[in-house]
Amino acid sequence: MADRHHVLFLSTCNSVRSILAEAILNHRSQGRFTAHSAGSHPTGLVRPEALQQIESAGIPTTGLRCKSWGEFAGPSAPALDFVFTVCDNAASELRPNWPGRPMSAHWGVPDPAAVKGTPEEIARAFHDAFVVLDRRVELFLSLPFETLEQLAIKNKLDEMGRS
Repeated sequence: MADRHHVLFLSTCNSVRSILAEAILNHRSQGRFTAHSAGSHPTGLVRPEALQQIESAGIPTTGLRCKSWGEFAGPSAPALDFVFTVCDNAASELRPNWPGRPMSAHWGVPDPAAVKGTPEEIARAFHDAFVVLDRRVELFLSLPFETLEQLAIKNKLDEMGRS
């Protein structure tokens, strides 16, 4: 595998979960990975609650924006090593062919933007999504990529999505 891996996180709207995962991985990977995010039907706006979670963790929000997954399917797109869906809808959609030969896994996380309730309940939902994705990114970064066979990596990625 290359020294710097490209990872794409997918959701439908690309406004919360995939954005959180992109920011977390870019921050925690210390340059080993370049994370991207995209959506099948991007809303055009990153939810302010997501940006607040990222900022409260001390992670920069510069450059985070909603993107269509079409940006990562063309000839000028980076060759992807990994593609993770973080929402059930995106996992079931027909996706483009990605450049490279990426491994994929589903890391489904409940959509905090769908939560109805008090401001505290909504804030808790965004925090919980951040914590789940942060934990999965930490597990992902702990994998010994240099020594694991591709099938073993794929099995570990799928296992993380089920936990």
